[in-house]
Amino acid sequence: MKIKLIALCFLCHFICINVNSQICEKEASFFCEESMLKHLKSLSSDAFEGRRTGTRGALKTRKYIINQFHSLNVQPLGKGYEQPFLFVKKQKEYKAVNILGLIEGTKNPDEYIVISAHYDHEGIKKGAIYNGADDNASGLSALFSFGEYFKNNPPKYSVILAAFDGEELGLQGSKYFVKNPIIPLKNIKVNINMDMIGRSEKNELYVVGTERNKKLKHAVSYYQHSKKIKLIEGHNDSDALENWTYSSDHVNFYKKGIPFLYFGVEDHNDYHEPTDDYENIHPEFYVEAVKVIVSVFEKIDNLRL
Repeated sequence: MKIKLIALCFLCHFICINVNSQICEKEASFFCEESMLKHLKSLSSDAFEGRRTGTRGALKTRKYIINQFHSLNVQPLGKGYEQPFLFVKKQKEYKAVNILGLIEGTKNPDEYIVISAHYDHEGIKKGAIYNGADDNASGLSALFSFGEYFKNNPPKYSVILAAFDGEELGLQGSKYFVKNPIIPLKNIKVNINMDMIGRSEKNELYVVGTERNKKLKHAVSYYQHSKKIKLIEGHNDSDALENWTYSSDHVNFYKKGIPFLYFGVEDHNDYHEPTDDYENIHPEFYVEAVKVIVSVFEKIDNLRL
């Protein structure tokens, strides 16, 4: 009787997985929307303790990322997924780790597009967990959706999926990555960085970096426009009050002369507060924002960079 019950439970579980997969295939041409939202909810839960660099929560996050890369057939960049490094901030030494995955290109395998998102956040302060749902579990979960997208849509350029550590402590992960390159920096053609893409009261997603590169500007201007959200070219050098060129990991690529696009939303009341929780994410905006970024990537992937 127990054997029959176990078999029945397994069958039900198998059917549920297949049904969910079919639903995802029907509703999203790029990736499974439910899976992305589940990743975001998990990574911004109290179980990950705010993902601060060098903590137990960060270790748990790294294991989560590596498991997802494995399941998506994303190969490690180099001998393994992990790129460990040390840095000192305010006389404290931190042990940090970037997680780096690779999808080999079909036409330009020796030229790379780096798609990045930092996985660290503020951790626990005075007993309050800073879960960082928008900042930046949203960008990290989108990395997994890119990995899923590439399973059915292999890129022409090789793609590095980079989950950087230490962003909140001075953009340390991306700084180490470009100073200690696993591949020649001259072979990195573009950085696409995602940092805070999960919510917007105005349904506005900003893209920074188009003023510096005509080809990237063309890719942004001529992608298939979304009817649900606005993609705005802004916060570039011409915006003296709010220039986001130096605001996230993309700046370390820029300093090395590598073109970049940075996707993000404007600050909200929960920015760097313990209230940046999954419940305050805007799911429809978030899903559409990632679809827009994937569409822009498609345009870039077809350019001669």
